[in-house]
Amino acid sequence: MDEAVSDPGRAARRGRTPQRRTSVVGVIGEVLITAGVIVLLYVVWQLWVGDLIYGAERNAEGTELSQEWAEQYEQEAPVAAPTPDAAAPVEPVTAPPPVLQEPADAQEFAVMRIPRFGDDYAVPMAGGVTRARTLDTIGIGHYPGTSMPGEPGNFALAAHRTTFGAPFNRIAELRVGDAIVVETQEGWYTYRFRTLQYVRPDEVEVLLPVPQAMDVPAGTAYITLTSCSPKLSMTERIVAYGVFESFTPRAAGQLPPSLQAVA
Repeated sequence: MDEAVSDPGRAARRGRTPQRRTSVVGVIGEVLITAGVIVLLYVVWQLWVGDLIYGAERNAEGTELSQEWAEQYEQEAPVAAPTPDAAAPVEPVTAPPPVLQEPADAQEFAVMRIPRFGDDYAVPMAGGVTRARTLDTIGIGHYPGTSMPGEPGNFALAAHRTTFGAPFNRIAELRVGDAIVVETQEGWYTYRFRTLQYVRPDEVEVLLPVPQAMDVPAGTAYITLTSCSPKLSMTERIVAYGVFESFTPRAAGQLPPSLQAVA
């Protein structure tokens, strides 16, 4: 007798389409892949797209603050406030520059301008170095207890190299002699970059009145910029040091030569 006739059930079984069973391992794998894609998109946002957006916002906020100071000065002294001309030479002030009162936590008091980082670089600065109140939301933070712009001692600052606009993202690109300008309501304090250093996170000697020099009285005004190193890590700190050069009062009516474009 033919096999198909002798066992009809076998033929029926052969005609069935095998059903795919849902595996727990397969479901977990798909979930992990989806989660990985989400994390990757978040990283891309934080490190590139987000930084571009936040960076533009920080520069716009700093430029707006600068314009407010200029307009306020013009209103208070309309006759003695000619339109600033970046191309015209300005004689530096030889008298001691005005020393500002230390800002409160998260209080904006200055705008940092570094020509090496571009003509549009104008990042607000505020008191304190906490992430939640200053570094993530404003830009650059001032270490409490350190000197103020132009004051003998160490004007110490901190900012991100990645995320939230990354104000110090290009800190390693500074060259000897580059201008680091701190604009305040009173005018512009110009420092000149000197050197970079890499230290451990616990080496707080970089914040001393004379950086890395214990028990040495400060006779010079320094600026110290600190950030994480390498990028995306907190294993070290990158530190940029500068020395005060001159102060240009807003009453001069012109921008300091240090803000002219980098060749």
